[in-house]
Formats: sequence, C-alpha cells, structure tokens
Amino acid sequence: MTKLLTSFLSGLIFLVAQYCNAENITAHADKTQQLIAAAVAQTQERVTYNGAYFKITYPMGDVPAQYGVCTDVIIRAYRKLGIDLQQLVHEDMRKNFALYPAKKNWGQNKTDTNIDHRRVPNLQTFFTRHGKKLAISNQAQAYQAGDLVTWMLPGNLPHIGIVTNRFSADGLRPLIVHNIGAGPQLEDMLFDYKISGHYRYALF
Repeated sequence: MTKLLTSFLSGLIFLVAQYCNAENITAHADKTQQLIAAAVAQTQERVTYNGAYFKITYPMGDVPAQYGVCTDVIIRAYRKLGIDLQQLVHEDMRKNFALYPAKKNWGQNKTDTNIDHRRVPNLQTFFTRHGKKLAISNQAQAYQAGDLVTWMLPGNLPHIGIVTNRFSADGLRPLIVHNIGAGPQLEDMLFDYKISGHYRYALF
C-alpha cells in the first residue's frame, strides 16, 4: 500500500510539475508577443528623434509622444507589459548608485528620474543585474524574439533595440525594432554595428 501511495504521489508531482512548466512556457510566449507587438506598433507612429533633456513625471513618466530616442522604444514597449523601467531603474540606482556609470559618464552625484532610464549604459547595468546577460554571438540564431541588444556606434555612441520574431528577406536574421535617428524602425541591422550587449529581461 505504501509503495502504491508513493508511486501515485510521485506521478502526481510529476504531472503538476509538467503542468506548471507548460504554464510558464505559455506565459513567456505571451509576454514575448506583447513586447514585440508593442515595439513594432511604434514603427507606425511619427516620432522625431530628440535626445534633449525633458523634465517628466515620476513614476510612469514619458517624454512627449512625438519625441524619442532608442531607449524610449524599450521603455514604451515594456510599459505595455505594465513594467515601468523609469521607476525600476531609479529604485535600483538609488540603492546601488556606485554600480551604475552615472558619475563616471555624466558627472552625476545622485539619481535623476528624468533621464537615468533613458541612457543605454544604465539600462545595460539594470538588465545585467535584474535580467539575464547573454553571450554576444555572431550567429543570428543566438538572438531570440524579445531579446535586447546593444551596440556601440561610430563615435562611441551606445544604441539599443529589441529583437523581433520577423526575419530578413533571406530568412537568416531576426529584424530589430530600434530608433537610430529616423524614428522607430523595423530593420535588418543586427550585425550592422559592433554588438556590445545581449540581454533578456522580464520574459522568463
């Protein structure tokens, strides 16, 4: 009787684990689709590239909708998932200011909710600390839909974009949603510049 009960319980635990795993996979897929859809939707909006300093509300603050830079694509996409990177980055920086490049890069001595989350190096630090920092690869298949990629552009200008589930004309590279100056675009540009980071956040 004990052996039968043990066997039954083991089987039940296995089934529950399988069910939970399936639920997690479904939730991951749903979040990924939402993030990509939110990013791609931005490519249909008229957004003028503008990296000026704006005073914005906190939390859930945003620069005027007609303006944006590469980081705003990320911020606005995650907001559709109910994730406010402005607040999250600020709270982490406030507690761990020395771990962020704010002082070294911009001479800051304290956090600034107007701009901190809109800077690529700060997002890289946040995603490394609270997401998954993945290997940089020259193989397109290493980059999954929903991943975040950063690049270093000529002139040492950091850049960021979101990997989508759409592919280049030859089917070899995932398309990226990013704003490099002409507003949010869906483009085949994964390997156009030197990749400086590869991350996955809040999709697992």
